[in-house]
Amino acid sequence: MKFPTTIRYGARAMVELAAAYPVRAVSAREVGLLQNISSKYLEHILQALKTAGLLQVVRGKRGGYVLARPPQSITLKEVYERLVGSLAPVDCVDCPASCALAATCPTRDVWVEVREAVASVLERTTLQDLLDRRNRQAISSVDKKRSRGFAKRRKA
Repeated sequence: MKFPTTIRYGARAMVELAAAYPVRAVSAREVGLLQNISSKYLEHILQALKTAGLLQVVRGKRGGYVLARPPQSITLKEVYERLVGSLAPVDCVDCPASCALAATCPTRDVWVEVREAVASVLERTTLQDLLDRRNRQAISSVDKKRSRGFAKRRKA
């Protein structure tokens, strides 16, 4: 199961906005630069999240986007559903009537389990969790660089 670019970019953008919350708004251009995403493409994603009620727009010189709620209250599942829609990997999971074999299909139950498993992970993952993970990774990266530098100095 592959996630579309829309949700991958949208999730990364939301983490950038979570990092700035509630101190300041962040422009699509700034998010695009930080995440190496086209600001033009990102603007469409952010507008969809605004329309869905997950973001607000701040006008003016220091304007941009801001989360509509605290990062710990926005799940990745919400972001996914607002940008992509259903988590179902096949149509018959959401609409059994769309397939004549739905009642007897040996794989349909597996697709339902896949949807439920993915939904569970996304539901329990908040923007705050992703921000915390990013911060831990940044600290770990700095620690690794420092220890490599220390090891080089000791050898000399």
